[in-house]
Amino acid sequence: MEEITSVNNQLVKDTLKLQQKKFRDIENKFILEGRKAIEEAVNFGIKTDYLFVNFSAADKYDFYNGKKILTNETVLKKISSTDTPPDAVGVAVKKEYSYEIFKSMSRVILLEGIKDLGNLGTVFRTAAAFGIDGIVLYGDCADIYNPKCVRSSVGNLWKIPFIYVKDLDILEKIFGDWQRTATLPLSNNLLKDYKPSEKTLLMFGSEADGLSQELKDFSTDDVKIEMNKGVESLNLAVSCAVVTYKVMFG
Repeated sequence: MEEITSVNNQLVKDTLKLQQKKFRDIENKFILEGRKAIEEAVNFGIKTDYLFVNFSAADKYDFYNGKKILTNETVLKKISSTDTPPDAVGVAVKKEYSYEIFKSMSRVILLEGIKDLGNLGTVFRTAAAFGIDGIVLYGDCADIYNPKCVRSSVGNLWKIPFIYVKDLDILEKIFGDWQRTATLPLSNNLLKDYKPSEKTLLMFGSEADGLSQELKDFSTDDVKIEMNKGVESLNLAVSCAVVTYKVMFG
């Protein structure tokens, strides 16, 4: 088994570059940190090129049959995005999905302009928990392969098909005959009374800006979460969880 203990090693430098989006895009790869993320990725068929594994933790990664590189905490700290490095860091190949598969779904979440990586990862975790079929990332959304987003999804990133969409025409082609529900804090329609159709697109905007007028016009209806007076809004991930639970379980 190969050993690398120097932060000046070329493979260490190449791995470190994947902390940046432009290199993730160029290489079509991303970083996995820690056993949970690595094991879930392997279980869901995500192609993994190699793992850097701490000498002291090698036995914990017997489930991984690919290339393993034994290393030390110094190297792991260099290539990890966390203050306390995990006992393993891997490099995996991005998974891509076709727009076409979304046409056969029935429950899809759309997120517009979401920049908060923790929120984004948590929405993926929520969607996986409640059985959502897919997620659309519309407009200028953050990169789901950012290490913080990968961590916050807690191994659930690969369980939900997703697509990035920039053009409203594409949304119309995929979801033109769906119920398209805008979640709006000023809606007159309460979530407790909401009845989803057979095919429903649930649309959420960022906490700062909400949904754009473009998507409000694209919607077929709207809804709000009823709350006590004096509370202006909920965190995006919490809102997604509340609405999704209602849609999936009534």
